[in-house]
Amino acid sequence: MTFDEIIGQHDMQERLRTLVDENRLPHALMLCGPDGCGKMAMAIALATYILDKGTYKVRGTEHPDLHFTFPTIKLKKWNSEYKPISDDFIEQWRELLKDGPYFNLAQWMEKMGAENQQPLITVGEASELIKRMMVKSNQGGWKICIIWLPEKMNQECANKILKLIEEPAPMTLFIMVCREPEQLIDTIRSRVQRYDMKRIDDEDLMKALMERRGLESSDATLITRMAGGNWLKALEELNAGNENHLFFDYFVTLMRKAYMRDVHDLKRWSESVATLGREQQKRMMTYFLRMFREAFMYNFHIQELSYMTQDEEQFCQKFARFVNEGNIIGFQEVFQRALRDIGQNANPKIVFFDITMQVAVLLHTT
Repeated sequence: MTFDEIIGQHDMQERLRTLVDENRLPHALMLCGPDGCGKMAMAIALATYILDKGTYKVRGTEHPDLHFTFPTIKLKKWNSEYKPISDDFIEQWRELLKDGPYFNLAQWMEKMGAENQQPLITVGEASELIKRMMVKSNQGGWKICIIWLPEKMNQECANKILKLIEEPAPMTLFIMVCREPEQLIDTIRSRVQRYDMKRIDDEDLMKALMERRGLESSDATLITRMAGGNWLKALEELNAGNENHLFFDYFVTLMRKAYMRDVHDLKRWSESVATLGREQQKRMMTYFLRMFREAFMYNFHIQELSYMTQDEEQFCQKFARFVNEGNIIGFQEVFQRALRDIGQNANPKIVFFDITMQVAVLLHTT
């Protein structure tokens, strides 16, 4: 992965190249930004740029002095005392990277075969990383570790990583790729140089859709508007079988049954969505929040503010009038609370049935 292969983000590319060229590279830096903006692509491109200045050229993401740390799960075959490390899932990680450096946690969870487990970077990984980074580099130059989602470190791990960052070995670089930096402990945040990446510019996203995916200008324009600067979202929209179609069907069913106050069918609906994986449930709640926002904005009849598929817009032609100033905040609060509760491992059947009852009330609020 080189800088030329990144979608957009030209200013950030130049800033990072300049750091290397002018020998102003810190020993630890953190790339932050929303999903789909290219944080991991930027991290790998930076590592490639640094290592390519040595005698050993990088091939893909494999280099003896390039290491990856990432969240893992605990397999049932391991005993209760075992602390998983990244190497336990290195083959799955390499498979993921072969598909490209644009991916999210949900895709990684699927690649690992996770169910409802919460992925973590454990203290076992911290101990392993210390061993790797404190020895001499294989090629006699830089040693680089890309830490993907450092906010997933547990407290014990974070404390060990902190010490490693505070007392780094010579010619070592830590590149953290962070989605939610506020979840990192303050002491780590204060010891890394932070760079915030923005969503991809529409012009760059549209160009990538046409050049890399062969889309016509009209199709690329529509997907670019819906993607909102998120390359992953753009790819989802290209996939006719993506899970948003499932979420849309669940949303339509919920709204119709809630409007009719059909308690029996609402109970069946809540039991059905409760069978989904926890991460998928969270993505569905995020999708529902977007649909309420779109329905509310549809009432203003300003096309520039609409980011819906044809099916979504067709549904909102009749549904939008039920989302108004009197209940939009209520809808947002209900699903934000559900998103939080699911993340905290609340009983999904209780969470979703409670949602159905509140939606049934809100739909009749003006």
